[in-house]
Amino acid sequence: MSGPARGSASEQDLQTVLDRMADGFFALDADWTVTYANEQGRRILRSAMSDDAVGPEGAVEGCHLWDSIPGSEGTEFHDQYHRAMATQEPVSFDSYYEPLDTWFEVRAFPADSGLSVYLRDITERRDLEQRQQESLRAIQRLYAVSSDHDRTFEEKVEAILTLGCEYLDVPNGFLTRIEDGTQHVEVSHAEHPLLQPGETCPLDEAYCKRTIERDELLTVVNASAEGWAGDPAHQTFGLETYIGGRVETDGEQYGTLCFAATTPRAEPFTDTQRTFVELLTRWVSYELERQRAAARLERERDRLDEFASVVSHDLRNPLTAARGRLDLLADECDSEHVEPVERSLSRMEALVDDLLTIAREGGDVDDPEPVDLGALAADAWETTDSRGGALRVAVDGLDILAAEARLRQLLENLFRNAVEHNSTSSRAGPDDAVEHGGEDVTVTVGALADGDGFYVADDGAGIPEDEREQVFETGFTTASDGTGFGLNIVAEIADAHGWAVRVTESEEGGAQFEVTGVEPA
Repeated sequence: MSGPARGSASEQDLQTVLDRMADGFFALDADWTVTYANEQGRRILRSAMSDDAVGPEGAVEGCHLWDSIPGSEGTEFHDQYHRAMATQEPVSFDSYYEPLDTWFEVRAFPADSGLSVYLRDITERRDLEQRQQESLRAIQRLYAVSSDHDRTFEEKVEAILTLGCEYLDVPNGFLTRIEDGTQHVEVSHAEHPLLQPGETCPLDEAYCKRTIERDELLTVVNASAEGWAGDPAHQTFGLETYIGGRVETDGEQYGTLCFAATTPRAEPFTDTQRTFVELLTRWVSYELERQRAAARLERERDRLDEFASVVSHDLRNPLTAARGRLDLLADECDSEHVEPVERSLSRMEALVDDLLTIAREGGDVDDPEPVDLGALAADAWETTDSRGGALRVAVDGLDILAAEARLRQLLENLFRNAVEHNSTSSRAGPDDAVEHGGEDVTVTVGALADGDGFYVADDGAGIPEDEREQVFETGFTTASDGTGFGLNIVAEIADAHGWAVRVTESEEGGAQFEVTGVEPA
């Protein structure tokens, strides 16, 4: 098709249809002469052709395409049209058309007599794609900054302010803290002299006064045109473009995160840009909350360390003295009061040991190493007061990743829990002895069937189902001589490894503690 001929009614109808098309269309003959163009096609060609090439009343028909368009040779349009004519195969491509500052989707259909070309304006689509790519890159860079553990909070904020300024195409980004009616600039990436770190101003003279009063972002595209001319904030800072959101920590106002320019913006902020700023404000809020939580934890850790020191020194010393005096008393007389005092002192020593463990142990296990579970269990049993009980190791050569010392503590506490609650010597009365046939408890360490961890089970009385969630709580115990800390320590050690622990019923009807999420070595 080289273009519609003139004359017949059907051809006139075709021309009418082509002229009404929103897309550009033009036809060329085999010598690259324009034989027809619809209205949009003429506009596109006229914008590219030299003035002396265009015919009367802007006609483009009869013009040689390449001679009429300066610099057309070597362009993608030139190469693709020639390829279509040479191969007699249609071509489709997207290309930027500089005279109109427009991106076109082009389809060219060759024939022996020439070439028919359709052009669709896809500038809006390309702009959207470009904005999406820019947003994706900005999100990726934000993630890289936020996950960089080597940077301080201030360095991270400065980096995201720089990122935000580039993404929003403004020169000023800043984080403020608002306190006692005053705005303090905490961190900034800014050219404006009044938006540098350490600068302050009364809140009544700041854009942030309106920002903190809103549940959503405050955006200004042209402050002078939007009624800000008489506002003290505009008079002080002279900002024409502004976008900012409220920063909160623990539900309380902290300040604002803002981006601004002293020149008006050509177009409103897009939904994606607004969402990006909201994301930044939430990230800063989260980081501030995390910082405060870390500071609280540090203070609590310091208090725990001080408490551990007091427990270790001020309680152990009198306990040691009391036990020494008790030994002397036992040598001097045969009193029925000696044994109860001995039990009380032992209980106090157990309480001190457990309290010290809770105070001093904590935090995640950062560098676990391969540990032979069976061998460690057998060794831990040797240092546990088994009270006549027995250990059965049902694992052979099972290595798991763990901190050996803390895993040993976990096992020792589970072993101690089993023997203290189930051994003959610790039972409340004769009925228990009959129920268990007068035998002490047998504790089994084995691997879970699904390979996700291990268990410590006993053949004792078991734990009632309604108490199984409570047993890991601090201070919970059903034993007369229990401290109530042993199983809580077990849960803390498991959590430090990233494991989970729960209690069920063993095959023998006793208690079975299952530790899951364990990584094999």
